[in-house]
Amino acid sequence: MNSKSKAETFIGFSVRSGKYKIGMNAAATLKKAYLILLCKSISENSLKDAIKLAKRFNCKIFKTVNKDLADMTFRPNSKIMAITDKTLAKSITDNSDNDLIEVNQEYLNG
Repeated sequence: MNSKSKAETFIGFSVRSGKYKIGMNAAATLKKAYLILLCKSISENSLKDAIKLAKRFNCKIFKTVNKDLADMTFRPNSKIMAITDKTLAKSITDNSDNDLIEVNQEYLNG
């Protein structure tokens, strides 16, 4: 049996509670997001668009390491996910461990 990490469990909670948007266009319609999650296989252009969204929302961006975002959310072809609940976003970042890495500011600017 494949065990889930805590971060993956909290991502599942956000999906089940409806506190998320998947896709660049859906995320762009939000007024506020507290965390942006990216798939490890995201394209460079989509990454740039996600960075613009993160700056607009003033939130952190995390990228998956071992699994695709689609595997974590059970939504096919998911490349970007915005978390709209502050508590769930904090829980995901606090328990990111080896599943998610933060896209740091040096990478964002360069």
